[in-house]
Amino acid sequence: MRLASKIFLGFSLVIVVLATVGVLGLRAVGRLVSVNREISSETLPALRLAGGVRDTLLTMARLEARFVVLRDKRYAELWRESAAHARADLTRLTEFAHTGPEAARLAAARAAFEGYHTAVLAEHNRLLTMPAAVAIGPDESPARRLGEQVESELEELQQATYARVLRAQTEVARLEKRTWNGVIVALATALVLALITTAVIALRITRSLRRLSVATAAVAAGSFRDPIPVAGNDEVAVLGRSFNAMADRLRQHDEMKEEFFATLSHELRSPITSVREAGHLLADGVPGPLTPKQARLVDIIRRSTDRLLRLVNQILDASRLRAGVLPLEHVPLDLDWLVGRAMEELRPIAEEGKVTLARERVGSRFTVQGDEDRLVQVVVNLLANAVRFTPVGGRVTVRLIDAGPECEIQVEDTGVGIPAHELPHVFESYRQAHPGKGGTGLGLAIVRGLVHAHGGRVTAESQEGKGSRFSVLLPRDRAA
Repeated sequence: MRLASKIFLGFSLVIVVLATVGVLGLRAVGRLVSVNREISSETLPALRLAGGVRDTLLTMARLEARFVVLRDKRYAELWRESAAHARADLTRLTEFAHTGPEAARLAAARAAFEGYHTAVLAEHNRLLTMPAAVAIGPDESPARRLGEQVESELEELQQATYARVLRAQTEVARLEKRTWNGVIVALATALVLALITTAVIALRITRSLRRLSVATAAVAAGSFRDPIPVAGNDEVAVLGRSFNAMADRLRQHDEMKEEFFATLSHELRSPITSVREAGHLLADGVPGPLTPKQARLVDIIRRSTDRLLRLVNQILDASRLRAGVLPLEHVPLDLDWLVGRAMEELRPIAEEGKVTLARERVGSRFTVQGDEDRLVQVVVNLLANAVRFTPVGGRVTVRLIDAGPECEIQVEDTGVGIPAHELPHVFESYRQAHPGKGGTGLGLAIVRGLVHAHGGRVTAESQEGKGSRFSVLLPRDRAA
């Protein structure tokens, strides 16, 4: 599956979860709105109407009492108007009585009200026909108990409506709690899914890119051997396979180049050695005396063959170091003595170039395990470079330092220095910071290979126009 498809599917899942949360939330909100609407548009008006009817009944009771006592027709008229309002309110209450108890109580209240209404009207007609001298008290009115019955039924109706309000409020609280719980759980699920999806995709990409980065650095350093593991068919996997194919081709090219140089150097070594020995025999006059012109030509042949043989030997050493087959002895060595030997070998060249060779020591213990000839080669290569790039009147200092678990050899010069952009590459094969100064570009590569083969390390510091300093750090002989 392509990386884009994985990202799309991962975030689509999160979007689906969020959409589900939205739908469920909207449904819950709709239910909450419905319950609240029922409370505000039905139960509250029903309570107001029932309360209004009860208030009207109280007013009617007072008007009836006054009529019974005073026999004033105006009170009877006001009573009938109030009764009409009460009947209308009771009729409107039928629109809001949706439960069985409410409907039963409302029906009983209406029936009691009609009985009360009929009884009061009959009483009014009877009282109007009676002599004014005959009077009865309000409490003796036969309609009184019917009014109390209507008020009792209305109170029961209000209680039933209150019960419906309480049930609606309980339902609202339950819906609110369930809605919040659902929304919180769904959002947490969406968040976890988003984090997991993002983490998986990010780890997948960064892990593959990290492997590619490490492998690229290894290819740049020339030490990449095993292909990086690749799984899947996404873009990163395709890139990894392409990288493995590229690295394999580069490795094949390097092997072919090394094999070519090694074979060529080996095949050239024998004839060059023969030519050099023949030159030495001619210079020594073994075949006979030479004229001055012949002697000069023979000297050119000797120097050229010596330089060519050194080049062939360097190529062979570099190939063996790269292949890890260069034989090394590990015996206790005194670096102080070894440095002195290398300096004596290079002193004639330094004197010829009018360069001063100096020697310094810091500490007293300089014993290491190593191959004498190869470590001499390391110091000679560093000294030869320092002398070559130091102008007349300059100075080359070889410094031995007791660095605790290591011994350090520093070769410092006051020469032309190394350009800053070339400094990171000075130990690469066939790389020269100053191509016009001669050399093959293998000396420092061989130095690094030999030092690494002894378990040490080598560094370079330089400032262009002021000189350079190469430091070789070798592990100390534990027995010393």
